[in-house]
Amino acid sequence: MKPRKIKDNIYWMGSVDWDRRLFDSLISLPDGTSYNAYLIKGSEKTVLIDTVDPSMVDELLTQLENVSKLDYVVSLHAEQDHSGSIPLILSLYPDAKLISSPMAKGLLMEFLHIPEESFITVSDGETISLGDKTLKFIYTPWVHWPETMVAYLEEDKILFSCDFFGSHIATTNLFVSDEARVYEAAKRYYAEIMMPFRTIIKKNLEKLAALEMAIIAPSHGPVYPRPAFILDAHKDWIEGPSKNLVVLPYISMHNSTKQMVDFLVSSLVEKGIAVEQFNLTVTDIGKLAMALVDAGTIVIGTPTVLAGPHPNAANAAFLTNALRPKARFLSIIGSYGWGGKTVEILTGMLSNLKAEVIEPVLVKGLPSESDFKALENLAETIATKHKEDGLI
Repeated sequence: MKPRKIKDNIYWMGSVDWDRRLFDSLISLPDGTSYNAYLIKGSEKTVLIDTVDPSMVDELLTQLENVSKLDYVVSLHAEQDHSGSIPLILSLYPDAKLISSPMAKGLLMEFLHIPEESFITVSDGETISLGDKTLKFIYTPWVHWPETMVAYLEEDKILFSCDFFGSHIATTNLFVSDEARVYEAAKRYYAEIMMPFRTIIKKNLEKLAALEMAIIAPSHGPVYPRPAFILDAHKDWIEGPSKNLVVLPYISMHNSTKQMVDFLVSSLVEKGIAVEQFNLTVTDIGKLAMALVDAGTIVIGTPTVLAGPHPNAANAAFLTNALRPKARFLSIIGSYGWGGKTVEILTGMLSNLKAEVIEPVLVKGLPSESDFKALENLAETIATKHKEDGLI
């Protein structure tokens, strides 16, 4: 794809990766992704903001064929899907200087063996003149690495946000045209990557609030011509109240836990509570992560395996603990054959959650009438907690 004009002398470069389905050997990409770089031609200086994943560098090189000189290359974030092609770009433009934060400088030297003399480091709030255009650099730590920053083009009111506000989505649209589709992709992206750092990201949002933004240009996904759309979404995901929603990841081996899940879901729905249940044998973990963004209560369902939770349930607990959702309440349901420490193990694995633990329900074998009564009481307790918390 050729360079695409955003505004006069400001161009999108990069690559749309239609076929990639896994990121960091961990995160599923059902809609592919893109690697966005941006070229800014000032009256005196020309700058390239970020590069692309090395697997896509040939496309970037083609886009740069008519760019005779680069004065600066900016690295907003040291992760290799943005920085991995920097050494090659610097070799083609030996007079260019690499602009980064001091912390990113150290990482880039270690990750990519870029020599120290190639760097110019900038402080938080520092500006660099391109002649008729001015780039301001603003530190945004833990979005989603500690060294990250954004760049603000003052005259054109464009925020180059790197991973901040990104979405893993492959599209030929330069600008967001279908907000509903991008909202879902951006929410998945936030849930999988940013949610663990939401308290710090809240501070970064507050820091950026003083900027007048006409456009937000992230490093993944289309460009936002209406910044309020994605800014408001992040504010809701980060600091908005939990919703009247129970998220229930579960697995069942011999149908006992499944019977419990079915009964509990029915009881919750009767009480006006929405439920999203995830059978962990077939679940898209990204969908589970998205649901956790809004969860008021999380209930994990598991049989007992070797005196503890099923490994799939333990994995869901590990993921939930790592993502640190803002859920208010937590419980566990499941079954066992002769004993075990499922509750103790799972609650220990969820120590990062600032959630109240509601009395779990574990049954021996298939659930009996008294067990179903206990599940009914659990549903009633969750409903009461949601009402008291203003979720209903």
